[in-house]
Parts: sequence; C-alpha cells; structure tokens
Amino acid sequence: MDYQVSARKYRPGTFDDVIGQPHVVQTLVNAVTSKRIAQAYLFSGTRGVGKTTVARILAKALNCEQGPTGTPCTTCVNCTEIAQSHSVDVIEIDGASNTSVDDVREIRENVKFAPFHGTYRVYIIDEVHMLSNSAFNALLKTLEEPPPHVVFIFATTEIHKIPATILSRCQHYNFRRIAKTEIIERLRHVAGQDGIALEDRSLAALARASEGSMRDGLSLLDQAVAFGGKSIVHTDLEALLGAIPQELVRSLIRAITSQDSAGALRTLSQLVEGGHELRAYCADVVEYVRHLLVVSVTPPQEWPALIEVSSDDLAQLATDKASLTPEQIQQIFTLFLEAEDALRFSAHPRFVLETAAIKATRLLGFQTTISDQPGRAVSAAGAPHPSAPRSDKGSSAPIGGSSQPARAPQPQRAVTGTSSSSSSPGSGVPAAASMPRADKTPATQPMKQVGQSSSSAAPARPPQAIMLNWEQFQEEVGHAFPNIAPFLEMGRLVGIEGNVVTIGFAKQATVARGMLEKADNIQALASLCERMGGQPVRLRVIELTEADAPGPTMAEIRAAKEQEQKVVLFERAKAHPLVKQALEMFGAELADVRTIANQQEVQE
Repeated sequence: MDYQVSARKYRPGTFDDVIGQPHVVQTLVNAVTSKRIAQAYLFSGTRGVGKTTVARILAKALNCEQGPTGTPCTTCVNCTEIAQSHSVDVIEIDGASNTSVDDVREIRENVKFAPFHGTYRVYIIDEVHMLSNSAFNALLKTLEEPPPHVVFIFATTEIHKIPATILSRCQHYNFRRIAKTEIIERLRHVAGQDGIALEDRSLAALARASEGSMRDGLSLLDQAVAFGGKSIVHTDLEALLGAIPQELVRSLIRAITSQDSAGALRTLSQLVEGGHELRAYCADVVEYVRHLLVVSVTPPQEWPALIEVSSDDLAQLATDKASLTPEQIQQIFTLFLEAEDALRFSAHPRFVLETAAIKATRLLGFQTTISDQPGRAVSAAGAPHPSAPRSDKGSSAPIGGSSQPARAPQPQRAVTGTSSSSSSPGSGVPAAASMPRADKTPATQPMKQVGQSSSSAAPARPPQAIMLNWEQFQEEVGHAFPNIAPFLEMGRLVGIEGNVVTIGFAKQATVARGMLEKADNIQALASLCERMGGQPVRLRVIELTEADAPGPTMAEIRAAKEQEQKVVLFERAKAHPLVKQALEMFGAELADVRTIANQQEVQE
C-alpha cells in the first residue's frame, strides 16, 4: 500500500475512537440509537478537531447494514465505501469551490432520489461558510423540509459567517480544541504503532505546537520523522518546530528568583542570537508564570487537571515556586503580560523585554514594608513576610530593615520637625529628633520585670534620620506623578523614623490606600524620597485605627496653609495706603486678593 500520512492512517473509524469531543459523540450516539435523527447538523470548531471525521462516522452509523446504529461495524460494504469516499449515498462537497446558486440547485434536484444501498442519502458540505448569500437562500426551503431519506451535515471553522436562517434549521454542535494531554496520549499511541522513539518532553512540544488540533499534531509528527528518522532528538525537534527552548524560559525564571539582572540579560541575548521570536518567548514566559501561580495556590493532586504539562515539568514548577509567594508571582505575571502587549507595537522589542526582565529581577529585591491590616507587615508584593515577628501588640519588624524594632505608628506626633498637631511638616529637621516617645515601649521589645529600672530597657540607637522636606516632596509628586498625588494627599504623614517613611490612611480611604500600596507606586515614591533625602528610603503604608490620634490629611493641611496665606495676604492688602484710600473714596469693601506674577492685584 502507498504511504499514508498519519492523520489519514489513524483517522477514527467509530465513535469510540473519537477523542476530545465526548459531548458531541454521546449526543449523536443517543440520537441514532433512539432514531431521533435531525434533517440537518452543523459542526463548528477550529481546524483538525474532528468535524469531518465525525460527519463520516455519522454517515456510517446511518447507513451501516446493521443499523442505523450507534456502533457501525466498519466492515460491511456501506461502511467500507464511506471510509474510502466511494459511496454513492454519501456526497461530500467542498463549500469553498461550490459556492454558487447553480451548485445548490443541483443539490436540490438530486435530493429527491432515494439512496442506492443505504437508508439515507447524506450530504456533507465542508467549509459551508464559503457559500454565497444567494446559495444559502436557495438552500433554505430544502433544508427546512427535505425528503425523509436525506440528512445534511455542514462543517465550518467560522460559525459567525453562517446566516441565522441556516442556524435555526440545524442542530448545532460546537467542537472544542483538544486538550494537550489527550493529544500527547494519541501521539504516544501513534509513535508506538510506528516504532518511533520520542521523549515525553518532545511529545509535549508537539502537542503545544498543534494548538489543540489533532491533525496538526500528527502532521508535525510526520514532519519530525522525515527530519530525524524513527529516533527523534528533542533539540532537533525544537529546531524543526521553531519552538522556544524551555530551558531559556526556566533560565529567565531562575534569574528572577535569584535577583540576577545580568543573568536575565544574558538569557535574552542568547534568545536573540538563536533567532527566536521575542513575542512568542514572552508568551511562553507568561504561560510558565501562570503555571507557577497555579501550583502555588493549589494542592499537588489537582495540578495534572489544571496544567497540561508532563510530570517532569510539574516537578520543575514545584521547585521554582518554592522561592516565590503567590503575590510575587502575580506581579511577575502582570509585568510580562504588559510586555507582551507592548511588543506588538514597539519598534524595539528587545528593549521592551529586557526592561520587563530587569524590573522583574529587581521586584523581589525591592523590600518595602506596607500594611494591609493594622499591625501586619507585608512585602511590596502584598504577601506577609515570613520573618516579620508578631509582638503582643500586633506590630512587626519592617522587612529588610535594621535590627531596630519597629514602633507602633503615632499619627501627627511624629511629623518631621513638628512640635504640636497644628504645626506643618516639611521644615527639614531630622525626624528622629521628634519621633521617640518616652512613654511608649517598642512593640517588639521584651516587657520589663517588676522593679526593673527603666534606664536598663533603653532601646538601641536608631539609624541616622533622613533629611526630607515633606512639602517640597509633595510638590515634586504633583509634578512627576500627577496620577498618584491626589491619592497621596488623602493620607497623613505619620512620621519619618530613620530611613522609614510611614503614611497612614483612614479606614474608609480604601481606594487611595490601595493605589499607594501598588508596588510600582511605592517604588516611584520611595525613589523620589531617596533622591531628595540622599539616602535609601523605605515607604510604609498603614491603615489608621480608631485608637490612633485624629489629625488632618495632607490635603487638609495644604488647604489650611493656603487659607492662612490668603488671610495674611488679605490683611496686608487692606493695610496698604492706596487700598485704604480707594475703599474710603468709593465706600466699598475688599472682596478678594490674588497673587499674579509676584504682584498683588486687589479686586474691589
């Protein structure tokens, strides 16, 4: 016998052989068995998922000498002729090349003839969406009331192009993409039948490249055999498929978890030198990070059902996820998902991917303490830090900080250079001078025993305080980050102790606090603080409780200061001789004072 491609050689001959479409198979078997056969069926789905194959099996089931039956024998004359496309009772028509009204008229003339051997005349029209509108219209009447011995089976990859008048006259079956695990098992069966040696990861690579199409998977297997013979080496297969080596994906993940920016760049350089498509690589990274997220939040027994990869890949995922929290994985996922979108339009795709990779490696190294609940220390990614000790008061030590224990924040009593609640921050005086409180013991400091001297419980000296003019900082935020500034002003500067800046938000200001807790926004504000203060800064965002001392927000402080300045300006204007003379002359009152170009304009 002449050589046959695997897609034809191993095409299913019965409903039991069909893989990936149990919902379609079960319905059709029940319909044939119970003799509830429709006059028209419409099969839709992507390429290579079994639409035409199931149509032929249905034709066998209707015309088998033992039927109609849900289990055609495949050996009788009718079944054999249908399998070899020789049956006069089963007419297969290519809709792409028979699109005119005349072709449909010919069908209408022939349907009145009874079948020659079988029970039904079956018309299989593939790619039916290619028919013209006039051809569809010519088919309507025949489709709605065909002779009892005629069954129409339509197949299409573009269901949206089928007129509603046709859809309403058909039973519609949607064929889904075939799962990777099912494709892998089928490819393993075919390889075993043909004596082909394949690694599990090679089978996984073929299944991934087939994109849910069984026919594509078998065609790629034939291509691999033609390239490397019956013993296929995985590296040769990757070169043949043009697939991204998974080792390059894992290498980037290792660089991210180890915070190795240079290693990430070397991996991307190797990718470019290999001539691989950057966007395809980014998509593979996104998929791998998604798998990491799944294994980090689900028990191991559920992994095979949620992730369509080999057992070796599952073991590798379990190893990679050990050094990451689910929140960190989500941050990495977002970074590369945004990079994938940017790659579509960028003239410098390599730079886009390199920037995302470097940002991902530095994301884990940017240890910032924020709080999603009072007294709970979390990292910049939002996950509780395992090393943050809990005290009897619920406070915790900031991540990546010094050995000095964290103090419970006291709003408005720890503002830089402020001696009372009415003073405004921003004088530039070191914050540490006003931060310590003699009547409070740090939350993480052991309690004194009865009779112990208070001087013996003195805490260690805090790190050198940062010099930061907060008013100037707010102005810089308004210019550099106008999207952050309004949310920042809804909070209160709790204090600046050492190199830690603490900002508090009322419980109801959830949106503003959520915006500032985003890692990108925290990093931007901390970088600005570092540039203005001249030393590294860590930013803490906390939720203020009812026990915290009440105080105005930054926006209220700014508004009060502006009002105070306006009052001073108003009084100065009223005391001006020319203004006093004008008011007396016209018997008027001073209504408003505005500052324009460093000159005072008085409006009566």
